[in-house]
Amino acid sequence: MNETPDGPRGRVLIVAGSDSGGAAGIQADIKSVTALGGFAMTAITTVTAQNTTGVRGAWPLPLEAVLAQFDACIGDLGADAIKTGLLGPTPLIEALAERFDARAADLPKVIDPVMVASSGQRLLEETAVDAIRSALLPMASVITPNADEAEILTGKAVETVDGQRRAAEALLELGAKGALVKGGHVEGDVMVDVLQTHDGEWLFEGTRLNTRATHGTGCTLASSAAARLAQGDPLPAAVEAARAYLRRAMETAPGFGSGRAPVNHAWPINAPDKP
Repeated sequence: MNETPDGPRGRVLIVAGSDSGGAAGIQADIKSVTALGGFAMTAITTVTAQNTTGVRGAWPLPLEAVLAQFDACIGDLGADAIKTGLLGPTPLIEALAERFDARAADLPKVIDPVMVASSGQRLLEETAVDAIRSALLPMASVITPNADEAEILTGKAVETVDGQRRAAEALLELGAKGALVKGGHVEGDVMVDVLQTHDGEWLFEGTRLNTRATHGTGCTLASSAAARLAQGDPLPAAVEAARAYLRRAMETAPGFGSGRAPVNHAWPINAPDKP
């Protein structure tokens, strides 16, 4: 079902929430995967009413609706990678873990443990966090928490690069094959993302951008990495490509909204200086 004579074909099945503002969630995922040459499919978990100023409301879809979307996509179109974002209540997380094991066991999985909105609003109850830690994390080819999410998952303080490294080590100990602990919430003029696997460690550094275009950056980075994994890139190369795509998307952001603004997901298509 998932194997083709031509090898990986870039199909990414995304299980995440919808962002009515188009900056994060499923919308950001679809744009990112498409911009990086992949083919995006979706299983929407939650419908939200939100914009650049915050989340106005969220409505989780029934468990059977989410699983039906997943089954419809993977049963016909197949997939080369799975990417998760905002999931929802504990029963859904546990059911998805069972589905992943049954129907996508050999696929790369990018687990973005979305727990807190850009506005600071907590999105998951504690039992759901426990389910991510126990059921999904051991399936992760890479888990991509920011500093706050890494602290919640590991109990390690993440205030410095050394803290990021310790948290990444803890995530590997919890069963993840790879951990990318992002540095956007860690203070400093130079932002460092720490990637660890059982084969080594990579530090990705970049000058911090002075911009309000930060809405959906976590979703964008994770889905971009998934797109590259789905096309056969090794994990470090996938992360490097995703970071380069996101940085340019932030640099060329359109400036929409009055709060945390969206990035320019379409820059590879529209930018006059596209590579």
